[in-house]
Amino acid sequence: MDWTDRLRLRHLQMLLSMAQTGNLSQSAEALHTTQPALSKWLKDLEEDIALPLFERHARGLRPTAHGEALLEHARRIIGHLDSARDDMDALREGGSGLISIGTSGVSAADTVPLAVARLVRQMPRAQVRLVEGTMDRLIPQLQHGEIDIVVGRAANRQMTAQLRAEILYHDPVNFVSGLDHPLAARDKVGWDDLFQYQWIVWPEGTPVRNALETALITAGRAMPRHCVESNSSLLNITLLNHSMLLGVASQRAARRFERSNLLRVLPMPFGGAGAVSMYWRADAVSRNAVTLALDCLRACAEP
Repeated sequence: MDWTDRLRLRHLQMLLSMAQTGNLSQSAEALHTTQPALSKWLKDLEEDIALPLFERHARGLRPTAHGEALLEHARRIIGHLDSARDDMDALREGGSGLISIGTSGVSAADTVPLAVARLVRQMPRAQVRLVEGTMDRLIPQLQHGEIDIVVGRAANRQMTAQLRAEILYHDPVNFVSGLDHPLAARDKVGWDDLFQYQWIVWPEGTPVRNALETALITAGRAMPRHCVESNSSLLNITLLNHSMLLGVASQRAARRFERSNLLRVLPMPFGGAGAVSMYWRADAVSRNAVTLALDCLRACAEP
């Protein structure tokens, strides 16, 4: 009998628990079993697979490269089962199934909400779940089946063969300010003007932060020493309108905020535009809600 035939959902939960705690005793307690039983099961599994899954050391357990590969499958299976449970719950309550969309800050203010509004008009009984975060967190959730679609700036480093990607539009980055900021009424703004004030910047590694750092290097400037760091558009808008801080935002979102009279886009050229894309798993398009959501995103991404 193949070793996979003997695996059960509980076994996957056992693997994930051991990886999380790194401790057999803690995992045994959490799983309501004994340490000897858990240790024996792990030993038997490793013998069946003929590969070491965990390294044993003084401080507990650490997954090997083989173990990490199996854990990745376990996370994906658990994620798919969680989605199946939520999907069935939605259908049982008379809905059209569940669609989960992850969005980074660059698309949270514009494309994604417009697409969701379009989606619920066309599929009123769909249950929509929205998750806002950074791409380095959203893409793994997509891979594990916890999210159906992710929209944000390029995430090529995290792409795998199971994921599909499509560019929705190219979006420059702008400096922004509160409505009453002294620079808001200026016809022209330069670097010297910007450096007279403190900035709100996105966290290191995020696409908007990378664009800002590239622009600074091109201009022969360095990042100001004292910045407020935030990845929340809503928090940034409130801060900008209650301080003399300056912020950085994608042009599409910034223009929408400006039309809503929430902030001002400063007349400061900022360099090249970055791509905003949507990502999904190849096996997800069999669900009508996912296919329709992708179509809605395409429609709402058009200028």
